[in-house]
Amino acid sequence: MKKLNVAIVGVTGNVGRTFLKVLEERNFPVDKLYPMASKKSAGNKINFQGQEWEVEELNENSFDKDIDIALFSAGGSISEKYAPIAKENGVIVIDNSSAWRMDENVPLVVPEVNPEDVKKHNGIIANPNCSTIQAVVALKPLHDAFGIKRIVYSTYQAVSGSGVKGIKDLEEGIKGNKNELYPHPIAYNCLPHIDVFLENGYTKEEMKMVLETQKILGDDSLRITATAVRVPVLNGHSESVNVEFKNPFELDKVREILENAQGVVVVDDLANNKYPLAIDAAGKDEVYVGRIRRDFSLENGLNLWVVADNIRKGAATNTVQIAELLIQYNLI
Repeated sequence: MKKLNVAIVGVTGNVGRTFLKVLEERNFPVDKLYPMASKKSAGNKINFQGQEWEVEELNENSFDKDIDIALFSAGGSISEKYAPIAKENGVIVIDNSSAWRMDENVPLVVPEVNPEDVKKHNGIIANPNCSTIQAVVALKPLHDAFGIKRIVYSTYQAVSGSGVKGIKDLEEGIKGNKNELYPHPIAYNCLPHIDVFLENGYTKEEMKMVLETQKILGDDSLRITATAVRVPVLNGHSESVNVEFKNPFELDKVREILENAQGVVVVDDLANNKYPLAIDAAGKDEVYVGRIRRDFSLENGLNLWVVADNIRKGAATNTVQIAELLIQYNLI
């Protein structure tokens, strides 16, 4: 297999470090690694595949080299500026920010859901929001079987979704110290506030889930609403997903579909108190689904509890899987 030259933009962040781990674990064919970060991190050393690599400062000339793929996780403004520069230099960018997700010329890809969409790329591929990724992995096979009419998302999202500052706020808050990132204490608390509030009263995070789900499933007619909540959990997002289908279903068939779905693990043994937990999903790449039950308040209604590691499947692993698709489809 041809080896590729890979740049990682934002290599010193939570997701950037996990990129390195996932690339190693999945034996991704890396020849040369180009770790990139801000000026303050330049010169730091990182270990990858038994070798030491020096972090370089990201700038306008960073992609003048022979680079095949660049994995970005350094925030929207960095992606908006540098992804087009990388693209102009013939680099395929897989971006983990929200900068390109809703661009009609940029595919938004979850490999278990819409892998063929990578073939439409024009130099940039977007990685969806972490909370959207785990939801659609569980929902796509059910949508194919019964046709989704409406979705109600309620999320319980870990502080690692806010990066190192979110983790610090929780750890310091438990010690009784003041929070610096969140507008209110996160320790022993829940904040119904992720990202900025929009004019419609929703947060940006909630609207990401609505719009990204429609784009990934290829159906703008889907009716979706969301409430996103930050909870005092270090890692792993949990979601209550309420679905109304167009067609009738049997619970046994729902379970069978989910048990056979790519990337899904069903944990639903109520007699033994077994259901998906964030603490169990940490460090894993699968999406865990449980509490599978009928919603008796409406016709063709279903409730699911969906849990995944937001830094791995919600970010780094999904990005690397997209890179693997490029190889699989001979696009690189």
